[in-house]
Amino acid sequence: MAWLLAALLLLAVGIGAAVLTGRVGTRVTVTVDGYSETVRSTRPDVGLLLADLGLHLRPEDRITPAVDTPLRPGLAVSVQRARPGLVSADGMALEVYTHARTVSELLAGAEIELAPHDEVWLEGVQATLATPLPPPDGPLERPRFARGRAWAGHEPRPVRVTVRRAVWMVIDDGSVPYEIFTTAPTVGEALLREELTLYLGDRVQPSLGSRVHAGMRVMIERSTPVLVTADGRTVHTRTRGKTVGDTLVDLGMVVSGSDRVTPDLAQPAVDNVQIRVVRVLETVLVEREAIPFEAILIPDDGLEIDNQRLDQAGEDGEYRQRYQVVYENGLEVTRTLTDDWVAAEPITRVVAYGREIVSRELETPEGMFTYWRKVRMLATSYSAATAGVSPDVAYYGRTRLGWPMRFGIVAVDPSIVPLGSRVYVPDYGVGDAADTGSAIRARRIDLGYDDDNLRLWYRWVDVYLLAPPPPRSQIRWVLPNWPPQ
Repeated sequence: MAWLLAALLLLAVGIGAAVLTGRVGTRVTVTVDGYSETVRSTRPDVGLLLADLGLHLRPEDRITPAVDTPLRPGLAVSVQRARPGLVSADGMALEVYTHARTVSELLAGAEIELAPHDEVWLEGVQATLATPLPPPDGPLERPRFARGRAWAGHEPRPVRVTVRRAVWMVIDDGSVPYEIFTTAPTVGEALLREELTLYLGDRVQPSLGSRVHAGMRVMIERSTPVLVTADGRTVHTRTRGKTVGDTLVDLGMVVSGSDRVTPDLAQPAVDNVQIRVVRVLETVLVEREAIPFEAILIPDDGLEIDNQRLDQAGEDGEYRQRYQVVYENGLEVTRTLTDDWVAAEPITRVVAYGREIVSRELETPEGMFTYWRKVRMLATSYSAATAGVSPDVAYYGRTRLGWPMRFGIVAVDPSIVPLGSRVYVPDYGVGDAADTGSAIRARRIDLGYDDDNLRLWYRWVDVYLLAPPPPRSQIRWVLPNWPPQ
């Protein structure tokens, strides 16, 4: 236990001595880059004091008074740290520590000289030699657990300077070649900085993306503005062609032997020349025209009436005409008939119609009738009062044959049903064909009634023409298809 008490006593003595020394050390004021703080130190000189404060000094830093100056109460120590300067020039990156205030002073400290056309860039922005450097005090983040000295977090900020060397090159723009100096990396940027206007049709050799080097010769072959009208559109463009023909080739326009070009292909392509290409196409055109076939009917006494037989199908013929046609820009300008001919004769359509009369029996509620023809007709009805004749006229109530109007009189087309003959109409009965009408044509029949028993009709019915048949000369063998059903 005695040795433990002795150890604790020695520890207490050491702590007390340290506290006493902190209170009685030499009081001095330290200023680093304009930030001041008063400190106490038991170190004998300035150098050791600054080391205790954690300042890592470089030979370029400015310290007042000198580092071997003894400490004394009230001493003011000033430290101006040199800032890092990063200089890129001639393919090298140099780091210097400097107190320079302008670009010129920084480059002098790096022992770099500028030629008349060289460029200097400060922090990515073009500058001059007289451009002042940005302030060295940078808002750097202070260490999270660092002792809170006044200058902590205010280390000098680096400054970056780039020197771009100018090289000379020759521009040949089609007139007198001339020299320029440029710091541009490519041909295109060099011409842009010289404010040289280039058009889409101009050719630059070496290409615009080529890297610039000293002594380079840049050839500019200028294009000519032209106005070309072809294929339905007008184009304002530029060309390096010397003639009209060269211009069309340069634009990828193909001209055939029949096309017409103005001005002539051999004419020079002067500024703003108007070139017009007319597309000429000569072709042979054959037109075909149908020759309608004829149709004839021939009687056949062995074929029953109202029946037909196709003996020969009809076929159109063909008439042809050959033309020599010239088109300009797609529009026809001339057409010349060279020859014409009948390529195929039409074939006549031959149809046989029946003329054999066959009598048949018809059983009806009114009795048995013999008919020689059945015709499908559109039936209507009328009476004397509805016939459209004024009661004041002498023939009021009389039929075409002069008979008194009554039930059982029918109006017909005499070319279909001879006047004076008899017909049978289902649901009407037997009718005498004794009247006509302006609207009663072809397959129309008007059924007569008395005024007091008129029944309105309008429908298609089968009409039976009763025997005996009329003379063959009065029979219409082929009936018209009217009105259509």
